[in-house]
Amino acid sequence: MPAAVSLNQLPKGAWAVVRRLAGGSELASRLAGLGLVVGARLVVLQNAGHGPMLVNVRDTRIALGRGEATKVLVEEAAP
Repeated sequence: MPAAVSLNQLPKGAWAVVRRLAGGSELASRLAGLGLVVGARLVVLQNAGHGPMLVNVRDTRIALGRGEATKVLVEEAAP
């Protein structure tokens, strides 16, 4: 199985599956409310290397701050 990387390392257009949320329960609860849970598939819409990231999860666009994105561990997947 490929190693999980933090979400902020993926380029625009990359597909991935969430494998683990490294933040505390408050962050996990917030992300779960947005549909970003373990097993969810996502695609990176924007990752300019600074500022917020945009991802699409379950037909919903989500903006994540850099700190949040580093705590979402994903495994790259085929589209």
